[in-house]
Formats: sequence, C-alpha cells, structure tokens
Amino acid sequence: MSVTGVAPAPREVLFSHVDRLVGSNVLKGSESLCKLLRFLAERSVAHPGEPIKEYQIATEVFGRPADFDPRLDATVRVQTGRLRSKLAEYYALEGLEDEMILDIPKGSYSLSIHPRAVIEAPHANPPAAPAVEAVPGSAPVPPMPIAPRPPALALLVLSITCLGLLAALVYVIAQRPRAQLAAPAPPASAAPAAVQAFWHGFVDQPEDPLVVFSNAEFVGRPETGMRYFDPARDSRSAILDHYTGVGEVLGIHELDRVFTSLQHGIRVKRGRLLSLDDTQNNDLIFAGSPSENLTLREIPTTQDFVFRLADSGARKGDLEIVNLSPRAGEDRSFMGSKTVPITEDYALIGLVPGVNSGRWVLILAGTTTIGTQAAIEYVCRERDIKLLLSKAGTSKSGGILPFEAVIRIKVAGGVPLASQLVALHPRTGG
Repeated sequence: MSVTGVAPAPREVLFSHVDRLVGSNVLKGSESLCKLLRFLAERSVAHPGEPIKEYQIATEVFGRPADFDPRLDATVRVQTGRLRSKLAEYYALEGLEDEMILDIPKGSYSLSIHPRAVIEAPHANPPAAPAVEAVPGSAPVPPMPIAPRPPALALLVLSITCLGLLAALVYVIAQRPRAQLAAPAPPASAAPAAVQAFWHGFVDQPEDPLVVFSNAEFVGRPETGMRYFDPARDSRSAILDHYTGVGEVLGIHELDRVFTSLQHGIRVKRGRLLSLDDTQNNDLIFAGSPSENLTLREIPTTQDFVFRLADSGARKGDLEIVNLSPRAGEDRSFMGSKTVPITEDYALIGLVPGVNSGRWVLILAGTTTIGTQAAIEYVCRERDIKLLLSKAGTSKSGGILPFEAVIRIKVAGGVPLASQLVALHPRTGG
C-alpha cells in the first residue's frame, strides 16, 4: 500500500497526526474506525508501496474468519467509506488549521498524508502605460512612467478592507442560530427516525450484526435435477448446501443499503456455517424459513407463529405459517397460493431476544423465497416500519419492542408487489 509523503514525514510525525485524529470529537467512540486508521498507518510505514487486500483488513482488523468472502460481506468497504467521510469531516472542522492531511483515496485502501494545499491569491498584472500619440514632425515621446502607489497608502486601504470583512463575518456569525453552531448538519444519507428506531438494537453495538441466509440441503445435480435432502432415503447421498434463493440475495442487498444509511455495516454468513459461538456473541438477522435456514431450529425463535408442513387436507406437505394463539379476526393458518407461478405468499417477521442478554434475533422468512424478499423489504421501508412501531411500541432507549408478525404479499411475475400486515403479537415472554 502506497502512502504519499511518508518519506519526508517520519513515523513520529505520521502517528502524531493519527493520535490527534483518534482523540478528536469526530472519531471519539468509533473504536472500529480508530483501529482501522491505526492499521492503515502501520502498514504504510512497515510496507510502503505494497498494496493491501480487503481480506487482510477483514481478518486482521475486524476479526473475520478465514473463510471471509468480500463478495458476501461488505464490512471492509462500508467501514473504509465511513472512515474516509470522518477524515473529511475532521479537516473541515477541528482540523481546519492542520498543516498535514491524512486521507484515503477513493477506490483503494491506501492511506495518504500530504501538506494541506495553500490557495494563493492571483497576482494582478500592472496596468499598461497609456499610449501617447506622436505629433508629426516631432521627436518620439517615451512612455509615461506610472508612479508606484505609496506603500503606506496601500497598507491603509488593505487594513480598512480587512476590518470591513471582519465586521461582516462577526455579524453573520452573531445572526446564525445557536443550533447551527453546535454541531455540523447530519449527512444527507442519514436514515429516517423510524428506521433508526427499528434497527436501534442492531446498530448500538460496535460489532456488525450477522445476516444469516438460508442454504438448504439438496441432493442430485443441477444438470439432472435436485431435491431437498431426505435423511430417510438419502443417508449416503452427497449433500449440496451452497444454494440459496433469489429473494435472499435481493433482500441482503436491501439490508446493506439500509445499514449503510445507518453508518453501520453487516456481515453475511450462510446458515450451515453458523456456529454456536456466533449465536451467543452476535446480533443475528435470519433471511429464510427454518425449512431452508436450518440453524433457526436450534436457537430461540418465535412463539406464536411457527412454520410447519401441512399434515392433512389438499395442501398436505406444503409449508404454512401456523398461528398458535389466534386473536379475534385472525386466521389460524397462512399459506401461499398453490398456483405456479404463485400470486400470493405469506412471510413471518419476528424480533426476539437472542441467546445472551443484550443480543437480538430478527427472523425474516417467507413460505417461499419471494416472501422472504418481501419481509426484508418491509422492514427497510419507512412507511411499513412506522406501522410496526405503532403496533409493537418502543422501549425507553427508543428501539422497537420485541414482536411477532405475519404479512400477506401479492406477487406477479415472481416479484413481490404489495405487502399487508395481517397479524402482529407483541412479545410478552423471554
């Protein structure tokens, strides 16, 4: 990784600027960003000119596992973008007088240190001497010299001008509202208040939540056909567990967008790689139902609404959401349309306490992959989040209270078009 200006700037100079940034109001409390800044600075000194990989930052700075895949986990890109913005904010406010500037050029993970550019006032060209027309028959007249302005007079004019500008500046500042002086305006991409309230429990921790997407067990081959693994008859068959649905993919993209607006990142992991340690020490967001996201069967999950295979009737064997505690006007079972392609689906949205205190589990699961996509999009839209907040309520800290809900989704052409909340139960137990 190359660092501009490291040669003339000794290590002590570089790290004195790093320490100043870490202690600033802009970066104070942002432990992960400070750690990233120090890492980039160390690399710039220890390995000047050597490029650094996203994988190195992920594993050495953010503690990602050896199987980290930057295509699935945008943590490094998100955090680097946040640090880049924080550096620009610092030099526009607290570091306005700093002679040296640290930044991260876009499109790279390199740290650059360089002197602050000084904008010089343009030099005015002296006016040309006035031309004197010669009289016919007379000797040529030399150009008339221009007498220089007395230095004292020029200084007086400049002083008066500066005083006028200073007085104008003082007047403007005095008339500016106090709130405007107290803090810089929030970034244009800041999430709405309702979105911040819904995701409060997932962004108040320094660690990024784990988004766990389904990758069901299949047997067979893509070329000849695959089906769900059946332990009763497929005990010796090779299992394919690296497939997921279209809805999960599109939904995770939407989650990444929302968390970026919240100035936070996410980590993505497929269900079969989720460990017990992961479930105990992380906030979890599950994309996909327990029929495919098998880890959901082993952790705290919803109580009032559960997924089951219908055991009787014309739809026997089809996946349904069962309402174990139906309230007035609520259905006892929710099942998508039988037609292919489907025209209607149902999805479960559940926010429940995690394995350990202070941790959360959010379940976003449809009876099909299209329903899963709709559930994720539902909790990323401001208008739908406002409805959930009004029904579930908020805690003293401002976050939404635990709940379980079911939405109905209208589908056309394999795309979720509209979603409607059909049931919501506030969570009363642990």
